[in-house]
Formats: sequence, C-alpha cells, structure tokens
Amino acid sequence: MKLDPVSLEEAARYMGVRGEPDEAVYGLLSRADEMVRTSLRPKYVYRETSVDLTENGVKLGCMDVPLTGKDISAHLSGCTHAVLLAATLSSEADKLIRQYSIRDMAFSLALDCVCSAAVEQVCEKAEEEIFASIDAPYRTWRFSPGYGDLPLELQSDVLAALNAQRRIGLTATANSLLIPSKSVTAIIGISDRPVRQGGSGCGSCNMRERCAFRKGGKSCKG
Repeated sequence: MKLDPVSLEEAARYMGVRGEPDEAVYGLLSRADEMVRTSLRPKYVYRETSVDLTENGVKLGCMDVPLTGKDISAHLSGCTHAVLLAATLSSEADKLIRQYSIRDMAFSLALDCVCSAAVEQVCEKAEEEIFASIDAPYRTWRFSPGYGDLPLELQSDVLAALNAQRRIGLTATANSLLIPSKSVTAIIGISDRPVRQGGSGCGSCNMRERCAFRKGGKSCKG
C-alpha cells in the first residue's frame, strides 16, 4: 500500500499543538511526511468471521475466546458477521523514530506524530479495499481492543486469529502493546440493516481521564 500525504493539522494535534501550527512546525511535519511516504510500505491483513452474541460475550467464529464487555456487545448488536483487521506501518517506522531520537529530538517527534496520522490513513484505505470486495450492506466503525471496556489483553488473540505475525510481522508484548508500535487492530461489524453508529467519542474511551487532547479542549477526532 502506498501512503498519501497526511493531514499536517492532524499530525500537529498529535504533537500537542493548539491552534494553527506555525511555519517551523509545518516545516518539520512536511519533512517528516515526505520521509515517511518514501521510506515506509504499510501492510494490513483481515479476516471475515461470523458473530454470535452470547451471555458470556461476543463469540467470533475465528477466535476461541469471546470478546467481553458491554461496549463491544452493543457495538456488534444486529451484526451477523465482522471483519478483523490488523494494519501496521512496519518496523521501519519504529526504526526511523528511534534513529532520529538520538540526534534530532524535534524531528523524531514530528516523525512519531506523522506516523500516528499515517496508520489511521492505512486503516481507512484498508477498509475501502476490503469492503469493495465484501458484501456488507451496513457496517460499524472500527472498534479496537482497549477501547471502552473491551480488554486490551485480547490483542494477542486477535493477532493469532489473523496469523498476523507471519503475514505482516505484527506481534504483541506481554503487556498487550503492539510491535511495531505504529499499528492498529480492530473489529468492524457487518449487518444487513442500519447499525448503531454512536459511542465513538470521548465518553466511550478509557483514556478520557488522562487524554492530552481533552485537557486542551479538543479530541483525537479533531
């Protein structure tokens, strides 16, 4: 997959910039964006699976353990199938950020923020490609482990269901952090009727009490 230029305003928000970024910040982010687009080749993998809502949680046909928590049950209510998705900018993103952290901290931060914006772009592009070939009259937004009350500890199970380590080199640590770090896993519900689309804001996020965006009066969605 080839990356398009990221939104520099979005990358600046990740950097913690309030209001309009100045010329110096734009310059750093523009240089980082060009490097990211020329150096990285993102990858993604997905799997379509059945959905069964049970008393013990949501049972996906491709996973042995259920997805627990009321939020994912509400998210997939009315869905008969789902797509498991994993996307990554690859280990080269971590290497770039680490390389420049030794000699140019400001540029390393710019790379980090551009990569955060870029992996969201990868997910959007992946969705477009996936649902161009899958019959999905209606679908939900992406819901990731660690969001709401869906346990982050399910990362390893999601990766195993996708065989993500072999296919795109994506693994999780003992603390369920993704490696490479600029990666995302998500569940997207599929239904034959309109689905519930609410709940993707700060009120449902388990980072809301310590989020830098909220402290600045904004959100990661802009």
